[in-house]
This record gives sequence, structure tokens and C-alpha cells, in this order.
Amino acid sequence: MPGLRGIGCEGKIAVVVGGTSGIGQAIALGLAEAGATVVASSRKMDAVEATATMLEAAGSRTLRVASDVVDRASLERLHDAVIAAFGRVDILVNAAGITKKVPTLDCPEELWQQIMDVNVTGTLRACQVFGRTMLQQSAGRIINIASLSTFVAFHEVAAYCASKAAVGSLTRSLAVEWAKAGICVNAIAPGVFPTELNRKILDSPRGAEMLMRTPMHRYGNVEELVGAAIYLASDASSFTTGQILAVDGGYLASGVNQ
Repeated sequence: MPGLRGIGCEGKIAVVVGGTSGIGQAIALGLAEAGATVVASSRKMDAVEATATMLEAAGSRTLRVASDVVDRASLERLHDAVIAAFGRVDILVNAAGITKKVPTLDCPEELWQQIMDVNVTGTLRACQVFGRTMLQQSAGRIINIASLSTFVAFHEVAAYCASKAAVGSLTRSLAVEWAKAGICVNAIAPGVFPTELNRKILDSPRGAEMLMRTPMHRYGNVEELVGAAIYLASDASSFTTGQILAVDGGYLASGVNQ
């Protein structure tokens, strides 16, 4: 993306967990275009390899390391590989997430726990693993991926909504706890962005309702999240922490649209 260099990401070391598809991949590539060294990781090694090739084409140094947010040891291996290769970590983006639409009465506890384990506890694990080094550095930027459902409810995705509300609360808690150490912890709440995670849902009356409730009356493009991520990752956000930045085409501001 033209015009992204020179705003505080040059030379930064960034890790994007869940960074090989959808929103995470768009942010990873955007950070690379802004001058950061970016490591994008996820469970699937073939996706890690493909994204690493894209990052290198964008001019970034990178690593090829798979990880799973439900496996703390894999996150520690990712952390250790980044530190061994680059000596520090400046930016962490937590973009891994899952969802499933099911009536709440029929939601098995196992599914509820799986969604919580990935979306909330997975975010916590990565923040703990990488945050420890940031605390030692007395510097760092953490960007979590929240959701519109951090603020409002969506029909028959109670587990996802609860998990993303918890991500928002975790973001604020860590911001308060780590602020004196020079670490800024914020989140982005994307509006409606078609990805593999939600594409089937959007091809339904639910998608039409979401469009109706979005004043811009269109879905977002994942590249439209990059500017917010670069701001929160850069030196420009040095006095911004504990915030959840909605990039939603006006969805949360919307009351009556016609």
C-alpha cells in the first residue's frame, strides 16, 4: 500500500497470530508494507509458507513457524524463534478466532468451551507469552481483534459474542496493568468483512440485515482495516491504550437508516 512508510513501523518486529488468512493476513501484509518485519503464524504450515512468501515479496524478513493458540508450547516456540532471529518483539496482533451459529439451548458445553478457548484464552496465552518479553523491554504494542459483538448481540452466536465481549474486557485490563511499562494494548472491532469465517452467514438473510444496518450499505474490504492496525502498532499511538477502535462503516453508530 503506498504511503504507509514513515509513520513509525519501520524496523519494528511484528508477530501476527492467526495471520495467514482473512483479517490477520491483511494486517500482516499491511504492517510489512509499512516497513515492519512480520512473522505471520497459524496452525497450518502450508498457509504459513504461502503467507511468508507474500511477506517476502512485500520486502519483509520473516520466519516460517506454525502455532496454535490452544497450545501454549507452540506459542512459546514461536516466541523463541522470533527472539532468536530478531532479538525482540515490538508488535503482537491476535487475530485467531472461530465461531459457530447454533441456538443457545442446543449449544453443547464442549462447543462453548472450544470457542472460549480459542477466542479468549488463546488471546490471553499469546499476550502472556509475548507480553512477558515486552514487559522486559519496557515497550510494546498489542492489538487484539474484537468484534461488533463485543458491543451488541447477534442471533444464535452467544458463545462467540460472549468470547468477544471478554476480549474487549481483557484488552482494557491488560492496558491498565501494563501501561506503566510502556505497553499499549488496544483492539480493533471490525464491522462486516467477508472472510472464510463468516462467508456462509453473509450469503443469507442475516447478511442482508447487516447491510441494512450499516450506513455505508456495503461490506468492508479487509485492506480497510490496515490503517487502524498501523496506527495502533506505530509510535503515533503512544498515548492510546485500552481502546476498542471500531472500523465498521458506521454500524455501531446506526439507529434508523431510512
